[in-house]
Amino acid sequence: MNLLAFGFGYSARALARRLQAKGWSIAATARNPADRPGIESLGVRTVDPGDEAALAAATAAAQAILISAPPGERGCPGLAALAPAIAASGAFPDWIGYLSTTGVYGDREGGWVFETSALNAHSVEGARRVAAERDWRQIGRGMGLTVTAFRLPGIYGPGRSSFERLRDGTARRLIKPGHVFSRIHVEDLAAGLELSIARPLAAGVYNLCDDEPASAAEVTAYAADLLGVPAPPAEPFDPAALSPMAQRFYEECKRVSNARAKAELGWLPAYPTYREGLAAILAGDRH
Repeated sequence: MNLLAFGFGYSARALARRLQAKGWSIAATARNPADRPGIESLGVRTVDPGDEAALAAATAAAQAILISAPPGERGCPGLAALAPAIAASGAFPDWIGYLSTTGVYGDREGGWVFETSALNAHSVEGARRVAAERDWRQIGRGMGLTVTAFRLPGIYGPGRSSFERLRDGTARRLIKPGHVFSRIHVEDLAAGLELSIARPLAAGVYNLCDDEPASAAEVTAYAADLLGVPAPPAEPFDPAALSPMAQRFYEECKRVSNARAKAELGWLPAYPTYREGLAAILAGDRH
């Protein structure tokens, strides 16, 4: 079995590791030649997305395709490259997964959102994801492709957690009463994708997130306790003192339901809250 990853970042690498362990072959796009040796050292074949013939051959060989590259002003780069490649190859994959964001829901003032909730993105990035999801659904219907979208919150895991910020001194504990967000451990994300590959669903949509939305300040304090270091001092929330990216993060507050993924995919997160996830990361760091 073959997976083609359009974009090979943190999430795609986690899925690749899981599938490689089960005998899958992995190919990934890499536009920059300098990036290719590092990717190939992981046992992954690289494909230049600008090489139409090579991309068509890779799509023809793939039973599953994952798109994790973010959309830009012109839409989803994966859609622009892959739709012609699939048409040229004449061989359609069994599964196409598109990684979106829970930012498509916008702010819900702490309320719960479900896959059926109205989309009300507040940021340019969120609006681009809404458009990319729509475009993939339309292409899926038009070409008979099995496309599933995954709406993801903040992704954390080894090398990408509160521990790194605590260790390098950049962690902050901003207090904005009532503000919570959902998150997902990267291995739980990859497990959800693997289950979906086994159960392809055309025009499917899943929220993949843990069971307990919590504040960033709470997570940082818990990580500090695990490390045995003092938590950063509590700071009153002041949007004027934050970067534009951080401001966008704190503008939205919602709780994301994962009930559909559990019911339809049989998915159960190995790290149902940040507590289990952080403990596992720290245990891995110490080995």
